[in-house]
Amino acid sequence: MENIILIRYEEIFLKGNNRWVFEKKLMDNMRHALSGLGTIKIVKSQSRIYVVPKEDTYPFEDALLRLTKVFGINAVCPCVRMPVEYESVAGQAVEIAKELVEKNGYGTFKVETKRADKSFPMNSMQVSADIGHRILVAIPGLKVDVNKPQFTVHLELRDMAHVYSEVIPGAKGLPTGSGGKATLLLSGGIDSPVAGWMIGKRGVEIEAVHFYSYPYTSERAKEKVIELAKILSTWTRGVKLHVVPFTEIQLAINEKCPADYLTIIMRRYMMRIAERIAKENGSLGLVTGEAIGQVASQTLESMLVTDRSVELPVYRPCVGMDKNEVIDIARRIGTFETSILPYEDCCTIFVARHPVTKPTLEKTLKFESELENNAEELIGRALAGVEVLTL
Repeated sequence: MENIILIRYEEIFLKGNNRWVFEKKLMDNMRHALSGLGTIKIVKSQSRIYVVPKEDTYPFEDALLRLTKVFGINAVCPCVRMPVEYESVAGQAVEIAKELVEKNGYGTFKVETKRADKSFPMNSMQVSADIGHRILVAIPGLKVDVNKPQFTVHLELRDMAHVYSEVIPGAKGLPTGSGGKATLLLSGGIDSPVAGWMIGKRGVEIEAVHFYSYPYTSERAKEKVIELAKILSTWTRGVKLHVVPFTEIQLAINEKCPADYLTIIMRRYMMRIAERIAKENGSLGLVTGEAIGQVASQTLESMLVTDRSVELPVYRPCVGMDKNEVIDIARRIGTFETSILPYEDCCTIFVARHPVTKPTLEKTLKFESELENNAEELIGRALAGVEVLTL
Protein backbone atom coordinates (compact mmCIF):
# COMPACT_ATOMS: atom_id res chain seq x y z
CA MET A 1 0.00 0.00 0.00
CA GLU A 2 1.33 3.45 -0.92
CA ASN A 3 0.19 7.06 -1.12
CA ILE A 4 0.19 8.45 -4.66
CA ILE A 5 -1.57 11.11 -6.74
CA LEU A 6 -4.12 10.05 -9.34
CA ILE A 7 -4.67 12.41 -12.29
CA ARG A 8 -7.96 12.54 -14.17
CA TYR A 9 -8.09 14.05 -17.65
CA GLU A 10 -11.11 14.31 -19.94
CA GLU A 11 -10.88 16.43 -23.09
CA ILE A 12 -7.83 14.54 -24.30
CA PHE A 13 -10.11 11.49 -24.62
CA LEU A 14 -11.73 13.20 -27.61
CA LYS A 15 -8.51 12.98 -29.57
CA GLY A 16 -8.08 10.14 -32.02
CA ASN A 17 -4.90 8.45 -33.11
CA ASN A 18 -2.78 11.35 -31.85
CA ARG A 19 -4.11 11.19 -28.28
CA TRP A 20 -0.72 9.90 -27.14
CA VAL A 21 0.85 13.20 -28.24
CA PHE A 22 -1.39 15.15 -25.85
CA GLU A 23 -0.84 12.62 -23.06
CA LYS A 24 2.93 12.86 -23.46
CA LYS A 25 2.78 16.67 -23.46
CA LEU A 26 0.64 16.60 -20.32
CA MET A 27 3.09 14.31 -18.54
CA ASP A 28 6.03 16.51 -19.57
CA ASN A 29 4.23 19.57 -18.20
CA MET A 30 3.49 17.74 -14.96
CA ARG A 31 7.18 16.91 -14.53
CA HIS A 32 8.02 20.56 -15.14
CA ALA A 33 5.44 21.72 -12.60
CA LEU A 34 6.70 19.30 -9.94
CA SER A 35 10.40 19.91 -10.51
CA GLY A 36 12.33 20.61 -7.33
CA LEU A 37 9.87 18.96 -4.95
CA GLY A 38 11.51 15.53 -4.83
CA THR A 39 12.02 12.32 -6.77
CA ILE A 40 8.89 11.00 -8.49
CA LYS A 41 7.80 8.64 -11.22
CA ILE A 42 4.97 9.63 -13.57
CA VAL A 43 3.25 6.75 -15.31
CA LYS A 44 0.17 6.33 -17.50
CA SER A 45 -2.03 3.26 -17.29
CA GLN A 46 -5.58 2.62 -18.51
CA SER A 47 -6.50 6.27 -19.18
CA ARG A 48 -5.13 7.52 -15.88
CA ILE A 49 -1.84 9.19 -14.98
CA TYR A 50 -0.20 8.55 -11.63
CA VAL A 51 2.40 10.54 -9.73
CA VAL A 52 4.36 8.09 -7.57
CA PRO A 53 6.72 9.71 -5.02
CA LYS A 54 9.94 7.89 -4.26
CA GLU A 55 10.45 9.54 -0.89
CA ASP A 56 8.43 9.22 2.34
CA THR A 57 8.88 12.94 2.98
CA TYR A 58 7.47 14.04 -0.40
CA PRO A 59 5.49 17.33 0.00
CA PHE A 60 2.07 16.18 -1.21
CA GLU A 61 0.28 19.47 -0.48
CA ASP A 62 2.72 21.49 -2.59
CA ALA A 63 2.48 18.95 -5.40
CA LEU A 64 -1.32 18.98 -5.37
CA LEU A 65 -1.39 22.79 -5.59
CA ARG A 66 1.04 22.86 -8.51
CA LEU A 67 -0.83 20.17 -10.41
CA THR A 68 -4.12 22.08 -10.20
CA LYS A 69 -2.47 24.74 -12.39
CA VAL A 70 -1.44 22.35 -15.17
CA PHE A 71 -3.71 22.74 -18.18
CA GLY A 72 -5.12 19.43 -19.35
CA ILE A 73 -5.80 18.05 -15.86
CA ASN A 74 -9.46 17.70 -14.96
CA ALA A 75 -8.93 16.64 -11.33
CA VAL A 76 -6.16 15.79 -8.90
CA CYS A 77 -6.83 13.02 -6.38
CA PRO A 78 -4.55 12.02 -3.51
CA CYS A 79 -5.18 8.31 -3.10
CA VAL A 80 -4.03 5.01 -1.66
CA ARG A 81 -2.80 2.42 -4.15
CA MET A 82 -2.80 -1.24 -3.16
CA PRO A 83 -3.11 -4.73 -4.63
CA VAL A 84 -6.62 -5.79 -5.65
CA GLU A 85 -7.26 -7.89 -2.56
CA TYR A 86 -10.92 -7.28 -1.81
CA GLU A 87 -10.96 -7.44 1.98
CA SER A 88 -7.99 -5.09 2.23
CA VAL A 89 -9.55 -2.67 -0.27
CA ALA A 90 -12.85 -2.69 1.60
CA GLY A 91 -11.05 -2.09 4.89
CA GLN A 92 -9.22 0.89 3.43
CA ALA A 93 -12.49 2.37 2.16
CA VAL A 94 -14.01 2.07 5.63
CA GLU A 95 -10.95 3.72 7.21
CA ILE A 96 -11.16 6.68 4.80
CA ALA A 97 -14.87 7.10 5.63
CA LYS A 98 -14.16 7.00 9.38
CA GLU A 99 -11.44 9.66 9.09
CA LEU A 100 -13.69 11.99 7.12
CA VAL A 101 -16.62 11.65 9.52
CA GLU A 102 -14.41 12.15 12.58
CA LYS A 103 -12.68 15.18 11.05
CA ASN A 104 -15.63 16.93 9.44
CA GLY A 105 -18.75 15.55 11.10
CA TYR A 106 -20.25 14.41 7.81
CA GLY A 107 -23.62 12.68 7.91
CA THR A 108 -24.14 11.44 4.34
CA PHE A 109 -22.01 9.64 1.75
CA LYS A 110 -21.97 7.39 -1.26
CA VAL A 111 -19.54 4.96 -2.88
CA GLU A 112 -18.55 5.14 -6.55
CA THR A 113 -16.70 2.25 -8.18
CA LYS A 114 -14.97 1.97 -11.54
CA ARG A 115 -14.14 -1.64 -12.41
CA ALA A 116 -11.69 -1.51 -15.29
CA ASP A 117 -10.63 -5.09 -14.54
CA LYS A 118 -13.63 -7.01 -15.93
CA SER A 119 -12.28 -10.28 -14.56
CA PHE A 120 -13.10 -9.07 -11.05
CA PRO A 121 -15.98 -11.28 -9.79
CA MET A 122 -18.25 -8.39 -8.67
CA ASN A 123 -19.50 -5.61 -10.95
CA SER A 124 -19.22 -1.92 -10.05
CA MET A 125 -22.70 -1.61 -8.52
CA GLN A 126 -22.18 -4.71 -6.39
CA VAL A 127 -18.86 -3.41 -5.08
CA SER A 128 -20.37 0.00 -4.25
CA ALA A 129 -23.35 -1.60 -2.48
CA ASP A 130 -21.20 -3.99 -0.45
CA ILE A 131 -18.64 -1.42 0.65
CA GLY A 132 -21.39 1.11 1.34
CA HIS A 133 -23.00 -1.44 3.64
CA ARG A 134 -19.71 -2.04 5.45
CA ILE A 135 -19.29 1.72 6.00
CA LEU A 136 -22.84 2.02 7.39
CA VAL A 137 -22.18 -0.83 9.82
CA ALA A 138 -18.86 0.69 10.92
CA ILE A 139 -20.19 4.25 11.40
CA PRO A 140 -23.56 4.38 13.20
CA GLY A 141 -25.76 7.34 12.20
CA LEU A 142 -24.20 7.77 8.77
CA LYS A 143 -26.65 7.69 5.86
CA VAL A 144 -26.41 7.10 2.11
CA ASP A 145 -27.31 9.98 -0.21
CA VAL A 146 -26.61 9.20 -3.86
CA ASN A 147 -27.69 12.66 -5.11
CA LYS A 148 -25.95 15.18 -2.81
CA PRO A 149 -23.60 13.28 -0.48
CA GLN A 150 -21.32 15.20 1.83
CA PHE A 151 -18.48 12.93 0.78
CA THR A 152 -17.84 10.17 -1.74
CA VAL A 153 -15.53 7.19 -1.42
CA HIS A 154 -14.08 6.39 -4.85
CA LEU A 155 -12.72 2.97 -5.78
CA GLU A 156 -10.96 2.23 -9.05
CA LEU A 157 -10.20 -1.45 -9.62
CA ARG A 158 -7.58 -1.73 -12.34
CA ASP A 159 -4.29 -3.61 -12.35
CA MET A 160 -4.07 -2.13 -8.83
CA ALA A 161 -6.80 -0.79 -6.56
CA HIS A 162 -7.04 2.95 -5.93
CA VAL A 163 -9.08 4.25 -3.00
CA TYR A 164 -9.70 7.95 -2.42
CA SER A 165 -12.24 10.60 -1.50
CA GLU A 166 -10.72 14.00 -2.26
CA VAL A 167 -11.23 15.20 -5.85
CA ILE A 168 -9.54 18.57 -6.37
CA PRO A 169 -10.66 20.40 -9.54
CA GLY A 170 -7.90 21.03 -12.08
CA ALA A 171 -7.44 23.71 -14.72
CA LYS A 172 -8.92 21.48 -17.48
CA GLY A 173 -8.34 22.42 -21.12
CA LEU A 174 -5.44 21.08 -23.18
CA PRO A 175 -1.75 20.76 -22.27
CA THR A 176 0.39 23.85 -22.75
CA GLY A 177 2.37 23.59 -25.97
CA SER A 178 -0.12 21.34 -27.76
CA GLY A 179 -1.84 24.25 -29.53
CA GLY A 180 0.97 26.35 -30.98
CA LYS A 181 2.12 29.76 -29.78
CA ALA A 182 0.48 33.20 -29.59
CA THR A 183 1.60 36.65 -28.46
CA LEU A 184 -0.47 38.43 -25.81
CA LEU A 185 -0.73 42.22 -25.60
CA LEU A 186 -0.44 42.48 -21.82
CA SER A 187 -1.51 45.69 -20.11
CA GLY A 188 -1.76 46.33 -16.41
CA GLY A 189 -5.53 45.88 -16.38
CA ILE A 190 -7.89 43.07 -15.48
CA ASP A 191 -8.79 41.79 -18.94
CA SER A 192 -5.56 40.95 -20.75
CA PRO A 193 -4.18 38.48 -18.14
CA VAL A 194 -7.54 36.70 -18.24
CA ALA A 195 -7.38 36.57 -22.04
CA GLY A 196 -3.88 35.09 -21.81
CA TRP A 197 -5.06 32.47 -19.32
CA MET A 198 -8.05 31.55 -21.47
CA ILE A 199 -6.01 31.10 -24.66
CA GLY A 200 -3.41 29.21 -22.61
CA LYS A 201 -6.13 26.85 -21.44
CA ARG A 202 -6.53 25.75 -25.03
CA GLY A 203 -2.96 24.45 -25.08
CA VAL A 204 -1.42 27.61 -26.55
CA GLU A 205 2.05 28.67 -25.44
CA ILE A 206 2.15 32.37 -24.50
CA GLU A 207 4.63 35.16 -25.09
CA ALA A 208 3.64 38.66 -23.98
CA VAL A 209 4.24 42.22 -25.13
CA HIS A 210 3.84 45.22 -22.84
CA PHE A 211 4.04 48.86 -23.96
CA TYR A 212 5.77 51.08 -21.43
CA SER A 213 5.62 54.89 -21.57
CA TYR A 214 8.22 56.14 -19.12
CA PRO A 215 8.20 58.71 -17.51
CA TYR A 216 4.45 59.12 -18.06
CA THR A 217 4.00 55.70 -16.50
CA SER A 218 6.02 54.84 -13.40
CA GLU A 219 8.47 52.04 -12.69
CA ARG A 220 5.82 50.60 -10.39
CA ALA A 221 3.47 50.26 -13.37
CA LYS A 222 6.11 48.18 -15.13
CA GLU A 223 6.70 46.08 -12.02
CA LYS A 224 2.95 45.49 -11.82
CA VAL A 225 2.89 44.03 -15.34
CA ILE A 226 5.94 41.87 -14.59
CA GLU A 227 4.09 40.50 -11.57
CA LEU A 228 1.02 39.77 -13.73
CA ALA A 229 3.24 37.90 -16.20
CA LYS A 230 4.76 35.93 -13.31
CA ILE A 231 1.32 34.88 -12.10
CA LEU A 232 0.29 33.94 -15.62
CA SER A 233 3.51 31.96 -16.02
CA THR A 234 2.51 29.62 -13.18
CA TRP A 235 -0.31 28.41 -15.42
CA THR A 236 1.41 28.48 -18.80
CA ARG A 237 4.80 26.88 -18.08
CA GLY A 238 6.57 30.22 -18.24
CA VAL A 239 6.11 33.51 -20.10
CA LYS A 240 8.62 35.53 -22.09
CA LEU A 241 7.72 39.20 -21.62
CA HIS A 242 8.79 41.82 -24.17
CA VAL A 243 8.68 45.35 -22.67
CA VAL A 244 8.48 47.91 -25.50
CA PRO A 245 9.39 51.60 -24.96
CA PHE A 246 6.37 53.42 -26.39
CA THR A 247 6.70 57.02 -25.21
CA GLU A 248 8.16 58.44 -28.42
CA ILE A 249 5.40 56.91 -30.55
CA GLN A 250 2.65 58.14 -28.24
CA LEU A 251 4.05 61.67 -28.25
CA ALA A 252 4.22 61.65 -32.04
CA ILE A 253 0.63 60.42 -32.35
CA ASN A 254 -0.51 63.01 -29.82
CA GLU A 255 1.20 65.77 -31.78
CA LYS A 256 0.16 64.79 -35.32
CA CYS A 257 -3.27 63.14 -35.05
CA PRO A 258 -6.78 64.36 -34.06
CA ALA A 259 -7.67 63.80 -30.42
CA ASP A 260 -10.66 61.56 -31.07
CA TYR A 261 -8.51 59.17 -33.13
CA LEU A 262 -5.55 58.98 -30.72
CA THR A 263 -6.59 55.70 -29.10
CA ILE A 264 -7.37 53.83 -32.30
CA ILE A 265 -4.11 54.91 -33.96
CA MET A 266 -2.14 54.06 -30.82
CA ARG A 267 -3.73 50.60 -30.84
CA ARG A 268 -2.77 50.10 -34.48
CA TYR A 269 0.86 50.94 -33.75
CA MET A 270 0.82 48.53 -30.82
CA MET A 271 -0.52 45.79 -33.07
CA ARG A 272 2.12 46.47 -35.73
CA ILE A 273 4.94 46.24 -33.20
CA ALA A 274 3.45 43.19 -31.47
CA GLU A 275 3.10 41.45 -34.82
CA ARG A 276 6.79 41.92 -35.61
CA ILE A 277 7.74 40.47 -32.24
CA ALA A 278 5.24 37.65 -32.74
CA LYS A 279 6.62 36.68 -36.14
CA GLU A 280 10.14 36.61 -34.74
CA ASN A 281 9.14 34.24 -31.93
CA GLY A 282 7.07 31.93 -34.11
CA SER A 283 3.64 32.99 -32.87
CA LEU A 284 0.62 32.20 -35.00
CA GLY A 285 -1.58 35.04 -33.76
CA LEU A 286 -2.05 37.98 -31.42
CA VAL A 287 -4.22 37.91 -28.29
CA THR A 288 -5.95 40.86 -26.61
CA GLY A 289 -8.31 41.29 -23.67
CA GLU A 290 -10.90 43.29 -25.60
CA ALA A 291 -14.65 42.79 -25.13
CA ILE A 292 -17.28 44.24 -27.40
CA GLY A 293 -18.53 47.63 -26.21
CA GLN A 294 -16.50 47.76 -22.99
CA VAL A 295 -14.75 51.02 -23.96
CA ALA A 296 -14.67 53.23 -27.05
CA SER A 297 -11.75 51.39 -28.63
CA GLN A 298 -13.60 48.09 -28.34
CA THR A 299 -16.56 48.58 -30.62
CA LEU A 300 -16.85 46.34 -33.66
CA GLU A 301 -15.86 49.26 -35.86
CA SER A 302 -12.76 49.96 -33.76
CA MET A 303 -11.74 46.31 -33.71
CA LEU A 304 -12.11 46.11 -37.49
CA VAL A 305 -9.89 49.15 -38.04
CA THR A 306 -7.35 47.87 -35.50
CA ASP A 307 -7.15 44.43 -37.11
CA ARG A 308 -6.49 45.91 -40.53
CA SER A 309 -3.07 47.05 -39.28
CA VAL A 310 -1.73 43.47 -39.11
CA GLU A 311 -1.64 40.24 -41.10
CA LEU A 312 -1.75 37.77 -38.21
CA PRO A 313 -5.15 36.78 -36.80
CA VAL A 314 -6.21 38.52 -33.59
CA TYR A 315 -7.82 36.34 -30.92
CA ARG A 316 -10.07 37.89 -28.26
CA PRO A 317 -11.08 35.23 -25.70
CA CYS A 318 -13.05 37.77 -23.61
CA VAL A 319 -14.92 39.30 -26.55
CA GLY A 320 -18.41 38.21 -25.47
CA MET A 321 -17.96 38.49 -21.70
CA ASP A 322 -19.13 41.19 -19.33
CA LYS A 323 -16.83 42.73 -16.74
CA ASN A 324 -18.08 40.67 -13.82
CA GLU A 325 -17.40 37.44 -15.71
CA VAL A 326 -13.85 38.58 -16.41
CA ILE A 327 -13.36 39.62 -12.77
CA ASP A 328 -14.54 36.21 -11.56
CA ILE A 329 -11.86 34.50 -13.64
CA ALA A 330 -9.22 37.05 -12.59
CA ARG A 331 -9.94 36.28 -8.94
CA ARG A 332 -9.79 32.54 -9.58
CA ILE A 333 -6.44 32.63 -11.39
CA GLY A 334 -4.83 35.07 -8.93
CA THR A 335 -4.36 38.18 -11.11
CA PHE A 336 -7.18 40.42 -9.82
CA GLU A 337 -5.49 41.95 -6.76
CA THR A 338 -2.43 42.86 -8.83
CA SER A 339 -4.48 44.20 -11.75
CA ILE A 340 -6.34 46.69 -9.55
CA LEU A 341 -3.19 48.28 -8.12
CA PRO A 342 -3.45 52.01 -8.95
CA TYR A 343 -0.51 52.30 -11.34
CA GLU A 344 -1.36 53.66 -14.79
CA ASP A 345 -0.29 52.00 -18.03
CA CYS A 346 0.25 53.61 -21.41
CA CYS A 347 -3.38 53.07 -22.42
CA THR A 348 -4.54 55.51 -19.72
CA ILE A 349 -2.43 58.51 -20.79
CA PHE A 350 -3.06 60.83 -23.75
CA VAL A 351 -6.68 59.65 -23.75
CA ALA A 352 -9.23 61.81 -25.56
CA ARG A 353 -12.22 63.04 -23.61
CA HIS A 354 -14.51 61.93 -26.43
CA PRO A 355 -12.77 59.17 -28.44
CA VAL A 356 -14.33 58.05 -31.70
CA THR A 357 -16.50 54.96 -31.28
CA LYS A 358 -17.13 54.26 -34.95
CA PRO A 359 -13.84 54.97 -36.73
CA THR A 360 -13.48 54.34 -40.44
CA LEU A 361 -10.41 52.83 -42.03
CA GLU A 362 -10.32 55.61 -44.60
CA LYS A 363 -10.10 58.38 -41.98
CA THR A 364 -7.67 56.40 -39.84
CA LEU A 365 -5.28 55.91 -42.73
CA LYS A 366 -5.57 59.58 -43.63
CA PHE A 367 -4.64 60.69 -40.11
CA GLU A 368 -1.88 58.08 -39.85
CA SER A 369 -0.35 59.41 -43.05
CA GLU A 370 0.86 62.40 -41.03
CA LEU A 371 3.24 59.97 -39.32
CA GLU A 372 4.14 57.72 -42.22
CA ASN A 373 7.38 59.49 -43.10
CA ASN A 374 8.70 58.59 -39.66
CA ALA A 375 6.65 55.45 -38.92
CA GLU A 376 9.33 52.87 -39.70
CA GLU A 377 11.94 54.87 -37.86
CA LEU A 378 9.68 55.15 -34.79
CA ILE A 379 8.85 51.45 -34.85
CA GLY A 380 12.49 50.53 -35.40
CA ARG A 381 13.66 52.53 -32.39
CA ALA A 382 10.92 50.98 -30.23
CA LEU A 383 11.93 47.47 -31.29
CA ALA A 384 15.60 48.25 -30.69
CA GLY A 385 14.79 49.23 -27.12
CA VAL A 386 12.76 46.15 -26.22
CA GLU A 387 13.65 44.56 -22.87
CA VAL A 388 13.02 40.79 -22.75
CA LEU A 389 12.27 39.07 -19.44
CA THR A 390 11.87 35.30 -19.09
CA LEU A 391 9.52 34.52 -16.21
